[in-house]
Amino acid sequence: MRISGLITILFLFTTVLAGCGGSSSGDAGGKKVINVALWDKNVKDTLTKTIQVYNKSHPDVEVKVTYTPWADYWTKLKTSLAGNSGPDVFWMNGPNFYAYASNGWIKDLQPLIDESKLDTSVYTDALVNLYSYKDHLYGLPYFLDAVGLYYNKELFDKAGIAYPDDKWTWNTIEENAAKMTDKSNGVYGYAALVDSQSGYYDLIHQAGGYVISDDKKTSGFDSPETLSAFKWEQSLMEKGYSPSAQQQLETKPLQLFGSGKIAMFPAISVSAPELYKLLGDKLGVAPLPAGKKQATIVHGLSWAMNGKTKHEKEAWDLIQVLSGKEGEQLLADSGFSIPAYKGTEDGWLKSIPSLNLQVFVDSLKFAVPYPVSEKTAEWQDVESKEIQDAFLGKKTFEVALKTIADKMNGILASEGKK
Repeated sequence: MRISGLITILFLFTTVLAGCGGSSSGDAGGKKVINVALWDKNVKDTLTKTIQVYNKSHPDVEVKVTYTPWADYWTKLKTSLAGNSGPDVFWMNGPNFYAYASNGWIKDLQPLIDESKLDTSVYTDALVNLYSYKDHLYGLPYFLDAVGLYYNKELFDKAGIAYPDDKWTWNTIEENAAKMTDKSNGVYGYAALVDSQSGYYDLIHQAGGYVISDDKKTSGFDSPETLSAFKWEQSLMEKGYSPSAQQQLETKPLQLFGSGKIAMFPAISVSAPELYKLLGDKLGVAPLPAGKKQATIVHGLSWAMNGKTKHEKEAWDLIQVLSGKEGEQLLADSGFSIPAYKGTEDGWLKSIPSLNLQVFVDSLKFAVPYPVSEKTAEWQDVESKEIQDAFLGKKTFEVALKTIADKMNGILASEGKK
């Protein structure tokens, strides 16, 4: 999602997490109670159907689901788990994962996976990587977001330009953005986003760089490749082919794209329904164009288990149903997002018939896991401030990226030290 990606998904919740969990709540009416927590009510119908599947084999278990607003979710979850209560099963995202795993707030699922002989190769590799800690899987993948290039067919047709395809590169983007930019009518050819998941994270990897090293010890922000990604975005803004950083702060690029003011807009797959509501059949989607290589940042959510749950077996069985083939097919059929279970995407692919959603599934061949470490939030705070300042012209990108790398390396060096 966007995290800045799933990090753009709508998150709604109604009750408090603290005190709702398996380690603090009693069972009811002779049934064992499993408390489930998440933040997005858009999956409510899907979850209800999946729980009904679970209850066929677990009639003695009552599953209670709590939805809490994104703004409150993580604070309440952390407080409740640290206090030895909290939900039994809950949604986990990438930026928070390492902190929860390293503090023992979520259960190491690997022993249960091994005992159940569960084949985790059925899940998208990037998410298995994302939710592994010390080579053990701590979250069973549920759904994912990849990034694609959405475009306005009407603007392409008006300019007489062929729609984007998998042969496009950064150069193709720039050439055609120039042709479709109409400054007199406030139309931009492309959105060079001041955004991580849908913007510069993808570009950094396409340029041959990286955000964080595989061993989570080194920042890649001070590399020449990373600088080239930001310089490319900056040049598109300076030439007027993209809204400036200030304009993006004043009006969200998604709104500009949805109102026909941007021809090409990189965004996550979960944005497809919202963008289709805005543009209808004028909406198209293509793979992200390549720099030195192709790459798309992949994020997604997993189901995690309370490290102190009183009902480990029942909770584990529920997670297996939620992230199992039938549960993932129900998720796909809802059109919410791409299921993490390989081969269950069909329902999602058909959810918007006029849109080639297969683009996102195919792009997983070039998937790069969303960059995380134990203290993701700390270095992302530095990252977002420095990058915004550079885009706003308060400092050069050379200075900003060096500052990010130095501070990020210091934060990474402190990880694992209690």
